[in-house]
This record gives sequence, C-alpha cells and structure tokens, in this order.
Amino acid sequence: MQLKIMPRRKRLSAGRTPLILFLCQIISALDVPLDPKLLEDLVQPPTITQQSPKDYIIDPRENIVIQCEAKGKPPPSFSWTRNGTHFDIDKDPLVTMKPGSGTLTINIMSEGKAETYEGVYQCTARNERGAAISNNIVVRPSRSPLWTKEKLEPITLRNGQSLILPCRPPLGLPPPIIFWMDNSFQRLPQSERVSQGLNGDLYFSNVLPEDTREDYICYARFNHTQTIQQKQPISVKVISAKSNRERPPTFLTPEGNASHKEELRGNVLSLECIAEGLPTPIIYWIKEDGTLPINRTFYRNFKKTLQIIQVSEADSGNYQCIAKNPLGAIHHTISVTVKAAPYWIMAPQNLVLSPGEDGRLMCGANGNPKPKISWLSNGVPVEIAPDDPSRKIDGDTIIFSNVQERSSAVYQCNASNEYGYLLANAFVNVLAEPPRILTSANTLYQVIADRPALLDCAFFGSPLPTIEWFKGAKGSALREDIYVLHENGTLEIPVAQKDSTGTYTCVARNKLGMAKNEVHLEIKDATRIIKQPEYAVMQRGGTVSFECKLKHDHTLIPTVTWLKDNGELPNDGRFTVDKDHLVVADVRDDDGGTYTCVANTTLDNVSASAVLSVVAPTPTPAPIYDVPNPPFDLELTDQLDKSVQLSWTPGNDNNSPITKFIIEYEDAMHEAGLWHHQTEVSGMQTTAQLKLSPYVNYSFRVMAVNSLGRSLPSEASEQYLTKAAEPDTNPTAVEGLGSEPDNLVITWKPLNGFESNGPGLQYKVSWRQKDGDDEWTSVVVANVSKYIVSGTPTFVPYLIKVQALNDVGFAPEPAVVMGHSGEDLPMVAPGNVHVNVVNSTLAEVHWDPVPLKSIRGHLQGYRIYYWKAQSSSKRNRRHLEKKILTFQGSKTHGMLPGLEPFSHYTLNVRVVNGKGEGPASPDRVFNTPEGVPSAPSSLKIVNPTLDSLTLEWDPPSRPNGILTEYTLKYQPINSTHELGPLVDLKIPANKTRWTLKNLNFSTRYKFYFYAQTAAGSGSQITEEAVTTVDEAMASRQVDIATQGWFIGLMCAVALLILILLIVCFIRRNKGGKYPVKEKEDAHADPEIQPMKEDDGTFGEYSDAEDHKPLKKGSRTPSDRTVKKEDSDDSLVDYGEGVNGQFNEDGSFIGQYSGKKEKEPAEGNESSEAPSPVNAMNSFV
Repeated sequence: MQLKIMPRRKRLSAGRTPLILFLCQIISALDVPLDPKLLEDLVQPPTITQQSPKDYIIDPRENIVIQCEAKGKPPPSFSWTRNGTHFDIDKDPLVTMKPGSGTLTINIMSEGKAETYEGVYQCTARNERGAAISNNIVVRPSRSPLWTKEKLEPITLRNGQSLILPCRPPLGLPPPIIFWMDNSFQRLPQSERVSQGLNGDLYFSNVLPEDTREDYICYARFNHTQTIQQKQPISVKVISAKSNRERPPTFLTPEGNASHKEELRGNVLSLECIAEGLPTPIIYWIKEDGTLPINRTFYRNFKKTLQIIQVSEADSGNYQCIAKNPLGAIHHTISVTVKAAPYWIMAPQNLVLSPGEDGRLMCGANGNPKPKISWLSNGVPVEIAPDDPSRKIDGDTIIFSNVQERSSAVYQCNASNEYGYLLANAFVNVLAEPPRILTSANTLYQVIADRPALLDCAFFGSPLPTIEWFKGAKGSALREDIYVLHENGTLEIPVAQKDSTGTYTCVARNKLGMAKNEVHLEIKDATRIIKQPEYAVMQRGGTVSFECKLKHDHTLIPTVTWLKDNGELPNDGRFTVDKDHLVVADVRDDDGGTYTCVANTTLDNVSASAVLSVVAPTPTPAPIYDVPNPPFDLELTDQLDKSVQLSWTPGNDNNSPITKFIIEYEDAMHEAGLWHHQTEVSGMQTTAQLKLSPYVNYSFRVMAVNSLGRSLPSEASEQYLTKAAEPDTNPTAVEGLGSEPDNLVITWKPLNGFESNGPGLQYKVSWRQKDGDDEWTSVVVANVSKYIVSGTPTFVPYLIKVQALNDVGFAPEPAVVMGHSGEDLPMVAPGNVHVNVVNSTLAEVHWDPVPLKSIRGHLQGYRIYYWKAQSSSKRNRRHLEKKILTFQGSKTHGMLPGLEPFSHYTLNVRVVNGKGEGPASPDRVFNTPEGVPSAPSSLKIVNPTLDSLTLEWDPPSRPNGILTEYTLKYQPINSTHELGPLVDLKIPANKTRWTLKNLNFSTRYKFYFYAQTAAGSGSQITEEAVTTVDEAMASRQVDIATQGWFIGLMCAVALLILILLIVCFIRRNKGGKYPVKEKEDAHADPEIQPMKEDDGTFGEYSDAEDHKPLKKGSRTPSDRTVKKEDSDDSLVDYGEGVNGQFNEDGSFIGQYSGKKEKEPAEGNESSEAPSPVNAMNSFV
C-alpha cells in the first residue's frame, strides 16, 4: 500500500475502541539511524554527510584536502571524477584517500604545485543499494598578486576642492579587503567629509589644509593567505586659498542621474552614493513606491552606503540617494533587480518502502529565472539509467508503484539556472522490517499538574507500523477522549491530572511483527507563592522586609532568587535573604525599585514582584533613642493540633526601627517558669505561624529588637494545651558496642519532654544478627538510654533499631543501624615478619596481615616493639630501651627510623584491636651497618715544650662502627692571625695520645681532629696550643722578674700601655669600625667556612662559634679540654615519644625534632701568665 501523510495530530474521541494511531508518512520524518545497538542489520543506501564547498579556494602553501564523507549500510566505497573524467588516485603518488572515507589529501607541501590540481571534482559514494554523488567542487588556489609598478605624481590642489585618491588593488582570489593607512600603520581618520568607497578609493568631499601629507597608502589584505600588499604612497598638498567658494553638491560616485544594480537573493545589497560640495553634503536614502525594511536595513560609511541583508525579490525597485547642503540638493536613482539562484521549496526526502508499496519523490525548487529540474539515478541521468518499471517521472516528481527490493536506488535532483545549481541526494530504500521502538525503556516523565504531558514513542518499521497506547500494568486500553496522539507516536495528555500518574505502554505493529515499550508518568503539584511581597514605603535609613512564601510539591526542591529591577541584587551586606524574606537594612534612595521573588524547580517556576518607594524621614525635634517598648495585645488564633497563629501589637520603636521580634514559649506542664526560644520574625511582621509539639501546655511572650537592644518581654499570652499524639521522631545517636566479649550494649539519645508528644514514653529496642536468618528480638524498656544484650558471640555485626512509643502509639519505623558485640583480644600474631635494612639508621619491616576473624574486633592497626641489645652493664635498664611504633589500619609494612648504626636489634609485631594487643610474633633480629662516628669525646694538649706538643684524646662516645684511624690536621697561626700551611697526619685507631715534634718555638697552632670508620669521616673537634719559648730567655726573665727595679719598670710600662689603650679606644669610637674583617678571614677554618643562611655567601664569624678570630688574651682552657654534647637520637624527638605512628603510606607521623649538636666552645683565658716578651710581641 502507499504510505500516506496523516494529519499532524489526531484527537481521539470517546468510545470503547482502543486508542490507536495508524501513522502513514514519508519516512523522512523518521530518519533511518545507524545506531549499532538498534539497527545493526538494517541496510541503507549511501548518504553524503560532509563535502567541501562548491567554490573551494585553497591555500597554495598547504596540502589540499577535498572532503567527502558518507554513511550507509554496508559502508560505501568512494571514487572521484576530475573535470568530468575518472580521477585515478592510485596513479598519482601525491594523492591519498582517507581510509573508510572519500576525503582526498593532495600533498603539495613536499612537491608539486597547487595550480596543477585546479579543476572540477565530484565524489561518488556507492554500495549495493545505490550511489550518491557530491556537488561539483571547483578547486582554485588563492592568489595575492603584487601591485603593478606605477609612478604616482604628487597632487596639489586648493583648499575646498574635491579629491579622489584611486586604490585600484590587484585582482586576487578571493578579492582583498581594502583600507588606507599612513607610514606608521595608523588608519587614516574618516568622516562625512572623507571616506572610503566600496571600490576602495578614498573620497574627499572637500579638502582642508590638514589633509596635506605624503603618505596616503592603500593596503590590500588577502585573508586567505594572510598577506598584505601595499600601494605606493600618494603625496597630497593642499594650498590655502584666500576665499573658499561654497558650491552645491555633485556626485563623485555613481555618475549621472540613474544607475542599475543587480543582486542575488539572500545576499547583502549594498548601494553607495558619495557626493562632493562645500559645505560637506549629507546623504539621505528613500525607496520609491515603498519603504525600507526596518529590521534588515543598515547604514554604513556615514550613511553613504545603504545595506539590506537577506535581500529577496520583494526588495527590487528604485532607490534614491539624496545629497544636500545649504546651497542645494541632488538625487540619484538606482534601479535594483533581485535575481535568485535556485533555492529549495521542498528538497527530496529519503523514502523507505516495503515491497509492493507505492511512494513518490518530490523536488520543489524556485529561482529567478525559474530553474530547470533534472533527475539522476545513482549518479546517471535517468534517461540513460537502467529502466525500472516501478518508476515514472512527472516533471519535478518521481512516482513509484508496486516497488520491489531491486527498486532501491539513490536519486539526485538537479535544479539549475544561470546563477547556480542545487543538487540533492534522496534514496528509495525498499525494506521489510518488523517494528522497532527507539525510545528508551522505562523512561520516567515528570510533569506539573494541569499542564500538557508528552510521552515519546519513537519507532521504526517497514511497512510503517501502527501505534497503540495502553495504560496500567494490566494493559487496559485508553478509551478516554482526553488524549492526543501525534504522528511521530508521541502521546499527549493536554491537561495532566493526579490520576494521570501511572505506567503507559506503547505498542507498534505491522504485518511483520510487534514491539512494545513502557514509560512512566508522575504528576507533581505546581509551585505557588502563597504569600507575595507587598508594596512598601520606607524612610531613608529604615529596614524593609519583603516576604515570599512558597507551597510546592514535597518531592521538588525549589530555589528562590531575588531580583531588583530584573537584575541581580546589589553586592551589599545591607541586603540579606533568608528562607522566606528579603530584608534591606539602612535603606537608601537608590534602593527604590521593583523587587521580584523568583522560585524555580526542575519542572516549573513562578515569580511575584513588589515596589519599594524610599521617602525622606520626617524631621522630629530632639529624638530620643531607646530600646523598643514591649509588644502588647497578644492573641492566639487558628488553634490546631500542631500549630497556632500568634499576633501582637508592636510597642513604640523609640526612634530606632524594630528589626525583629523574638518569640519565646513556656511549658507549664513540664518546665513551669522556664522560657525557651521559639522563633524570630522580621520587624515588619506582627503575626507568626508557630509550630507546636503535642502534649505541651503553651504560653507565649514577644520581645522587640532594634539597633539599641531588646525590649522587655510582653505579658504572657493565654495558655494553650495541645493534644497528645504518638511520637514524631525516634531516638538519635543509636549505637551498638560491646563492653565485654559476650554482650552488646545498645545506647541512644532519649527524647526530651517535648518530643515525647504524650504520657508514658517508652522505647522498643530491637536487634538481630546481620548475617543470620534470625527474626528480630525486641524488648520495651522505660524512659532510659541504654539496654544490654547478654550472651552474644564475640564481635558479631548486629542490626539495631530503637523506636519510641507512648500511650497514644508508636513513632514512625526507625532507621536500622549496625553495631557489633563486644571485642576480645586478637588470637593470632602477624606472620612472615621480615626486616629489610635500608641504611644505618632506617629499616623496613614487612608482615602478613592477620585474618579478620582472628582479630575479633575493630582493626586499629599493627604495633612494632623493637629494642637494641644492651651491654651487661645496661641490661637492668632493658625495659627503658624498648620502643613502640603503631601503624594505623591494615598496613602490612612500616619504616623504623632513628636506629643506631652498627647495632644489634630485636623486634616483634602485634595486631591491635579496640580491646588491646594480640600475641607477639616470633622475635626477628637484624643488624644495622656501620655509620660515621661522632666527634672524639675530648681533645687536650699536654706537656708543651720548645718544639713539641702532646695531644691526648678520648675516643668518640658513639663510634657507630669499628674505628679505622684518626685524622689530625694542624697549621700555625702567626702574630697577624694569618694561617700557615696545613699538615695532614693519619694516626692508628688504637692510639689515644700523640706527640708532634719539630714544631716552631713560641708559635700558636690550631688542630682539627676526627675519627674514621669504613663508612667515612666523623665530626671534627678543634683546639689551639702554643709551644714554649727558649729556656735561657725564660730563665733570664725569671731572674729579672725577681728584681725590684724591674718590677717598677714593668709598672710604668703597664701604665703607659693603659694610657695608649684609652687613647686608641677614644679614637676608634670617633673614627668608625675597627677593620678586623681581614684578620678574621685569615683566621678562618681552612675547610669549614660559616655561610649566611639567607644567600649562601660566606659571612663573618660570631663569638659563639668555634672558628672566631683570635684576639689578644685568648687562650685555651686551663685543662685544654673541649667537650661535645652527644645528640640523643631517640624516637622521642619525632614528636610522639615511643608511641610514634605512621601514616597509611608508611610515612612517620610527627615532625622530627632531633637535638642539634653544639659546636665546640671557645676556650677561656689560659691560666699561664704571659711573659713580657710575648706581651710586647703581641701588642698591636
């Protein structure tokens, strides 16, 4: 049978027959999809989906890509023609075709020229059902030629004359964009006097002296190649005339009184008139015998250009431009003719038929002149195509009768006239397919009540299926007259009601089979504004409140937005929005306007508006500001079981606006004399709807608040006793935890007196094992907060619920929570414990997790006990040396930091639950490798002689390994504090004393001393010492020192030195800083220089450092011994003591705060008295 188009929508009348729609339509309304999940086996002729434009201008610098994409089932193959003949791409190495596509890529970037591939290309996509063809694609490379060389003579003219500067750009493809600039690439200013024409020339209605310049340059920009060409500069010189003769307008372009313009339909019609004259003429436009289209007319170039977009045949006619100045007016008539390239009235649409059916393809096109219609079949003119007895051509229509599967083909309609052509592919696909419903199954539709509901049933089949709708699980047919069925299968309920809710079934049938699909419809209550904002008049500085109270479907969550004058509220803290109100405080004049409340849900929205008028405050003499007077006349109305309306009269605000009212209540039954906060409302309200609890004897009072404070309470309202009711809520914070391994302690937060809602409050406690099949065990207990279940298995999950009840009834069904019976200590130790030593102070421990059933509780983590083997003298302190690290959660490895090098350690691992620790794993022993030693414990110099010094030392307190040797470095220091050459000496590890010989007498030496292990050198210790002077000289000094005259002489010398020191001190304070930097640098440690923390450069020594410069009187300590404090490398320094913990990734919790070793202290002044010779030699 022939497929017929049914009416767009069909209303079903009342009756007893089912609701059925026989949809007969051209299949273009039901495009055959290639959805692999739905139509994997559906064959379809090719359809061109993408192709290059008809006029395809390419960039000659890039590869040429000519697009041709098509879909079909089976996938089509592709071929090309060039200039009407077959284009064999296999013979051209520069041409490749994209796999699975017809798109060509011509690689001209490597070799070849774009001009070689100019031509007309056409693509054909073919499969077993037919062939579709593309447009003729004319490929042309873009061109941006240079300006022809020309010699431009300077232009000289008098002030007031007209001028045309020609541009005449080179012909490019596509045409260039023209603009005028100067040498500085600044656009030349244009106006009603000076402007650029459509042809690119620059027109001057009259010139002025300021128009004189030598760089009028016309530029042509070729957008396709992104290049700009420049014309030679034009020089213009304007000579000032004594008098400028004014003149009426004349046209510079167009010439004469009339001209003709032809434009194509759909393009932009541009008409131009440029006039000269003095003063500068003004241009006007009119259309003879008509008016200019309002929405499509635009004026450009200071009204010298008239543009009409989307021009049509109706825009043909005569247009007049009028140029006028005070001396006269002229006009020019432009006759416009609008032609039209072919355009579609009705393009042919794909046609799907079943065997034996009839159909037709129609190709409706128009144009001016009227286009010629021609048909092709699979890319071949039908006149020479294979004959098909089912096909008959009647002008712009092909009629098909009694089609068979061999009638499938792709037809092309070509509509052409002298201005262009249109080509459209439309296939005829003869299929025999059972119905398919494409709408997703069980789609949920939600609709607001009293609005239309549209239930989709997208379908496909051949022959075209009939659609039938049913409602209800039992499949009752729709027999009402309130339904409308659309031709695409959609069921419309024009006015959906609550009883429209339900399940709807769409059934599609044809002679080959049947398909059905269920969808669901929910009807929601409309959102309404039950309390709208009201018009308000407010004095400046006051506070105004707008109310917007909603009523909405409980399943929809509305969002409320406030607008001012249809825009957002000002970003000002004076505007506050709560649930139902907008409050504007400290009102200003610019706050006046329209305020709109907009409520949105996912299905609907409503709005309401009110106007705020701001007025000046009424002046009052000497106002007195105070807190408000108490409200009065409290009244209870609308007394319901769970709500009541309270109204009152505000007291005097005492010249400070009331911002809010505070409402409190008293329960004379449960807590007489104790007032509780009920609610707060805006200062603009005098009523409040109060929510009440059952079984409470209420009375209320109100207090007013302004900027100065709160008023006294009002008198109490009358009492109102609410009826008892079953509890509304159940206890919260329900938990189930065992206090012993064989019990379950169920606790909860009991309801308060208001929540009980009636007398006789009790609790129904229920429990059962989570993983068992047991029924709930329940017990009713008095108003307590705990119940203990005994005899439970150890650490078993239980489901628990606690329900409140009173003498009236039970609360709603409570939520079920999960708890556990009591924990017990773990039974099993972690297995497979092994240790990987990372370095001398860090080890990594791994273990296998303990099975959850053996943990018998909530897994808290794993705990490592480890300790270092002690010597026999320290074994009595073994318990003090044991350290513990806990790793949270289910970690199976962890790091042990802060270990001592070259040590013997023992550890075990235990699992921890909420009850405590499980048994320890077998001890694992590991050793840490050697590390670098600490500094020697002491260093002292003994028995100084004329040319030798003896050093004695104690080994490092922490050798961290086996000492291999000591390194001693020393160097002399002269009287100017300069350091001499450094001597390096190796000393066996078993020595604790060493004598240095052949030293210089009476010379100070600095020593650097450190120990070494196989791991490297340790920290150094430093010391200084002086060799003795010649013995003969020393004896003479001793003998002389016993003489009285010498003692007197030394006293005189000492007095003189003291006077000199005082003079030097005074001069130093006056003359600036003493230059000791050089001496300090000379005295610096040769290997270790202090560095500034901020920039890393060497800085000056501080007095607290060991390497400070030597000064007069500085000597080693009397015992020549320097002690160093040992650092305490303990886990206590990690922030958590012995109980430090690791994160999930094994990183240590707590910041490492190890103690810093102190630098060796500078020695005190020597106890030996210096000799006079030394004293004189050291004086500066």
